[in-house]
Parts: sequence; C-alpha cells; structure tokens
Amino acid sequence: MNAPLPATTTAETAPTGATTPLVRHFRQMLLWPLRIIGQSKAVHSAKYWELLENPGAGCPWQQVADEFGDPKNFQERHYKEFITFLPYVQRFLYGESASRNGQVGYGQSPIRVFRRSDIARMRVQLDTTTPPLVLELAHVDLYFFYDIDIIILVVEFFANDLPLVLVEDVLFKVGRAYPGFWEANGQGGQCPYRVEWLGASGETLAVSDYENREKYLAFTCEHRSPNICAHWEYLLRPLALYHGEREGLIAYRQIEYHRMPLLAYLSFNDPEELTRGDFARLALITKAGPSDALPYSAKELRRFEHHYCYDKFWEPGNPALTSRYLCCGHAFVVVGKASQPFFVNAETGLLGQFRHQYFLVNLIAHFQKSALMLFSEWLVVAISQLHVHDLDSVRDFKREIRRILATFLRFTERYWFHEVSNQAQVRDLFRLLTQHLNTDRMYQDVSASVKDMNQYLDSDSQRRQANTVVRLTVVTTLGLIATVSTGFLGMNLFDFTGESLLVKALIFGMVLTPTILLVNYAVAHSKVLSDFLEALADRDLSWWQRTKIFLRIWWPPPPRKN
Repeated sequence: MNAPLPATTTAETAPTGATTPLVRHFRQMLLWPLRIIGQSKAVHSAKYWELLENPGAGCPWQQVADEFGDPKNFQERHYKEFITFLPYVQRFLYGESASRNGQVGYGQSPIRVFRRSDIARMRVQLDTTTPPLVLELAHVDLYFFYDIDIIILVVEFFANDLPLVLVEDVLFKVGRAYPGFWEANGQGGQCPYRVEWLGASGETLAVSDYENREKYLAFTCEHRSPNICAHWEYLLRPLALYHGEREGLIAYRQIEYHRMPLLAYLSFNDPEELTRGDFARLALITKAGPSDALPYSAKELRRFEHHYCYDKFWEPGNPALTSRYLCCGHAFVVVGKASQPFFVNAETGLLGQFRHQYFLVNLIAHFQKSALMLFSEWLVVAISQLHVHDLDSVRDFKREIRRILATFLRFTERYWFHEVSNQAQVRDLFRLLTQHLNTDRMYQDVSASVKDMNQYLDSDSQRRQANTVVRLTVVTTLGLIATVSTGFLGMNLFDFTGESLLVKALIFGMVLTPTILLVNYAVAHSKVLSDFLEALADRDLSWWQRTKIFLRIWWPPPPRKN
C-alpha cells in the first residue's frame, strides 16, 4: 500500500477555471452485491464457495486465510479491529475457535473471502477530453455468505495528489455496472469513457464497452434483465452472468441498480477549505462542480448537515477536530487532514479503521439490505407461480414458503443485528448507515410477509382438515345406518349360511354397491348434509325449516345477485 505523501500547499486549476483543493490521498472501495442463481430449485447449496476451491487450472480466485492462524502474524491492527465489535458480531465475522477440550461452539465464520491478484491497476479515462488516470488496486475480493445466495464483490483502489474535481468525477462515474443512457456522442451516460484492467507488467487484460448501445438494448429486450459492462464481466470470471452467453461455475445477476455502493477516504492539507457545496457533492456522490455552487437547491439541502454529516470530530477553527464523516447510504465518505498522524496512519489510525472496521460495518449493512431484497424477490416469485386450482402448484408453493421461512429464521439468528458495537462512534455510524439504507423497515416488511404467507398456509391446512372432519362426520353418521342395518341382518333374521358361494357373493355385491353409492353421495353433499344435521339438532327450528334445509340437497337456493 502506498502511504499518503507529505502535506504541501499545492493546488491545481479545475476545468471551470477556479482553484480546487488537492486530495493528498484518495482511496475508494466499491461494494457490489449480487444474487447467486442456483442451478436447481430442488437442491439449495449453502456453500457456493466450494465451487471455487477446486475449479481447475486458470481460476484467478484464491481463498484468503484469516489472521487468526499464527500468533506471530496477528498484529495490533487485527486486535483493534476484533474488539471493535460486539461478541455476536465477532462470531459472525471471525467464527469461534475450539476450546481446550476440542469442542467448537459457534464454529467457523459464515463468511468466505476469495481474492484475485492478477490485476494490479485500473486505467480510467473519464471523458473524451481528459487524459487517462491510473489508479492502483489494493484488493479485488469476493465475499460469500453461508446459506444465503448473496455474493459481494469488493474492489479497492487509491491514488495520491488528485484535484478534488477529478476525485468527484471518479466517485460519480467509476462503479457503474452498466449505462443508464447514452450521450449524443455515444458515450455511456454518467459512465467513464473507458476503463481498463492492467496486469502487473502493464498489459491490458480487459476493456469496458459502455459505448456498445446495441449490446445492452438487445440483451435487455431478449432477457428482460440488464447486461453488465465487459470489464466487470471479466473481473467476475469464472462466474457468469445469468442469461449471458458464457457459462460459468456460478451464475449471478443484479439485485440492486447499476450504481455500486462505495466507501471513500480523502485527506487534504486543510479540509476547512472545502465549501458546503464540496461536502454535499462528496456526501451525495453527485457530478463534479464548482465549489461556490450547490449540487441541488438550497431548499433541498437545508438540513444537509443533520441528515448526512457526522460531526462529532469536526469543528472549523479547532485544530483537534478536523475529521468529518459523510453518509447517504449509497456512500460512506471520510474527510480529514493529511498532516494529522492519526488520520493518515494505515495501521492503527483512521486510515486503518476506514479500511477495516468501517469497511466491515458497511459490508454488514449492505449484505443485510441485499439479503432482505433477495427474500422479497423469493416471495414475489413464489406467489406469482401459485395457481390455487392446481394441486401441484399449491404443493410447490407450500414447499417454497416453508423453505423461505426456514432460511429467514436462520438469517435472523445468524446475520441480523441492530447494534454491531458498543464503541460510540462505530455504533452511531452504523445507525446512520442503516437509517439511510432503511433496512429496519425492510426487515419488518419481509418478516410480516413471510409470517402472513406462513399463516395463510396454516389456516389453509386447518380449513382442509376441518372440511375433512365434516366429510368424515357425515359419512360416519350415514355409515351408522348401514352398520345397524347389516348388523340387524346378521341377527339370524335371514339365514344364508347354507347358500352356495355364488349366492353369498351376489348378496354381498347387492349390499356393497348401494353402500359405496351412499358413501360417495354423502361425500359429494357433505356440506349440505352437515347443515341438515346441525339444523336437526337445533330445537329452535321447526320441522318445516329443517325439511327445507334437507331439500337443499336436491334443490339448492339460487345464487344471490350483487
């Protein structure tokens, strides 16, 4: 990792002609949640990462071992990161080791991380009029989660000494999975003009194709799903886009929209030089613009500081309070002073916390949101495939709802947290992040939907059982008459013991046939017969009223008109 350069008083000229502050160290992380599409609905895999453990030669992804193996490699940074979180979050992130007697409590962490190291840099040309910008790649990781069909791609890159307007443009344009529209010159709207993945020796490994308008239109028209840009498709190999032409070990598809959530770290010589417009652009990730103008109307931003800024360590004029946190849900941005040792310390300082503690806080929040969106999508698919008059469809619907309910219960116990830390700053920032992501409301909505569907299944089963009991009661009542009759015949009133076998068989058939017909007739009219039996037991009804209810068996009343 390259450390930030020493602070200077350099400033460059923005395209608008106004001076712009210089970002001494810029670091950005992209978090791209994706949904895994299983190959078979009947078989659900809880460990999709196993498909990457032995994929054969040529797979760039290798599993990352955690820091809890050799105590010699366990540093103070790892310790500080670990104790930041509450115990149940620690077990989620790091698992639990075996005790002295060899027993394991919670077990291993449900997270598996795979990393590719063949890509060293990203070359970005933001516009046709600007020269390419080379950004160093720190990590390209893929996060898997046990029992949940969600993966998160994490790409971390950095650079030093960039004008603020250029950084704003990078934040706004880089991290687009596909273009939302196209400019008049054919460039993808609000996307970089060109993105290249570069190898360690500088060779080009993959190039973006945001300008290929026909590709995106044709794919969406055919599959009713968006395509993704070529350089992102390359980065995820051997995983393959669902509906794509190329087959892969694991199929994935979009679960949110085309802008990837991000984290950003910016150090300045003097962060107090930033205007309210600069902070608004960084917090809300808008287009680059002049510092003396707001990105939105003053009315829209009248409560900007209250909603999007965490100013516990920010006070202009106070040299001890120069760090500001900005959060809109989609983005988490840290701004501070490059000359402050704690802010730029990559091990135990704020830069190290940004890359580890705050990254994990964002990872948890965005994973929770993606998982809840996945549950919602599962429910929609299940209810859309239900045909109430098709017994096979009803059976499949019940089975799918039971599976979703069981998975949701496991998600709640394993992955759902309202609090992740008792440290005030981490706790407050997690609350601010989840408030903007609205995950609490999403959880309540999904929980209510799952419970409503499960309650519907229970009530439907109870209704079916009640109908079965009614039918059995009617058949039993009428069968009592047949039993008494046959029992009476068996009281030596008719002596058929001396008859031949053929005569006995004929007599048995003569009794069996009307009995079968009677039972079938009783089942077919069990509802009306049940009403008649209930009326027969009601002493408040006259015999004529009981008779009319009995006659409904053959002459049901006409349906009511609305």
